Amino acid sequence: MRFRFVVPCHFGLESVLSYEVKKLGAEEVSVSDGKVSFSGDELILAKANLWIASGERVLIELGSFRADSFDMLFEGVKALPWEDFIGRDDTFPVVGHCLNSKLHSVPDCQSIIKKAIVTRLGKAYGITHFEETGARHRIRFSIHKDTASITLDTSGEGLHKRGYRRVSNAAPIKETLAAGIVDLARVRANSTVVDPMCGSGTFLIEAAYKAHNIAPGLRRTFEAQKWEQISDKFWQEARSDAMEQIVRDTSFKAYGFDIDEFACDLSKANAKKAGVSSKIEVTRRDIADHEQLDGSITIVNPPYGERLLEIKQAEELYKKLGQKLRPDKHSPCYVISPHEEFEKFFGKKADKKRKLYNGMIKCDLYMYFR
Repeated sequence: MRFRFVVPCHFGLESVLSYEVKKLGAEEVSVSDGKVSFSGDELILAKANLWIASGERVLIELGSFRADSFDMLFEGVKALPWEDFIGRDDTFPVVGHCLNSKLHSVPDCQSIIKKAIVTRLGKAYGITHFEETGARHRIRFSIHKDTASITLDTSGEGLHKRGYRRVSNAAPIKETLAAGIVDLARVRANSTVVDPMCGSGTFLIEAAYKAHNIAPGLRRTFEAQKWEQISDKFWQEARSDAMEQIVRDTSFKAYGFDIDEFACDLSKANAKKAGVSSKIEVTRRDIADHEQLDGSITIVNPPYGERLLEIKQAEELYKKLGQKLRPDKHSPCYVISPHEEFEKFFGKKADKKRKLYNGMIKCDLYMYFR
């Protein structure tokens, strides 16, 4: 079978994600704001779920059509080939959102879409009632400016759920965003990576995955693995190939520091769960005592706050970072922050900036590499 896929991503990581899917052998790759689309078969579906580090989930595009009335929405959904994907016993919940459209009630749209699918499947299978006790096929819809887009979620839990972070500190960075920043920092098998405010260790772990060519989805399962429509042989082949591609003999090393003992313990525990603890050292240390390691790549997400006192404290941290770090082409530094005047407090103008979103928070990635 051949599919058209779409993978959403953090705004600002589209080029990183595009490179990832091209490496998988995907075809007809196209990039738009916040997502990358491509074509491929069942093996690409499995590989995309296992390998994509900076994307949020792998969706099959089923159709897109104008829908400025419930009748148009019903008929557009009913015209899609649902029987190719959903069996008579399968579960098929509907989730989605509406934006700037005449159809703005999400519950009403969910109900109409569900009814249209049931109508189509009822005719295909010759039944009127669906028990929905089988494998889950989550349908996702978006209606934007009166255009409905219907997709099928193959991932289940978002791709940021790697399986290594059970708990986190107060303000963790999402794994997919961290992986994108690690890619932009050009971490390699011979790199040394330092995070002076490591939190739950996400940068350190994602850097270790990148350096050793470890597929980030190897330690978890995906919703489409339970689908009868996708043979298990594709998942077995993709996993076997991913295991063979792991580069075990590297000089990579990562060092994490944090003033919080709990954060240090958390980083160590997460690194162990991720299977990369032998490559990561974590030590309790105040940023005021930090010493830059020559030839290393520094990647850091310093804490920030919304209240005035927290903002002032964050600005003091930026000053201390600027005093302790001396970034150049041999020891580059990458800092993500939502503070629009970060450079002023850090004391150095970035060589390059890239706009990113950490959740709903607009940030800049300040890149120092000259």
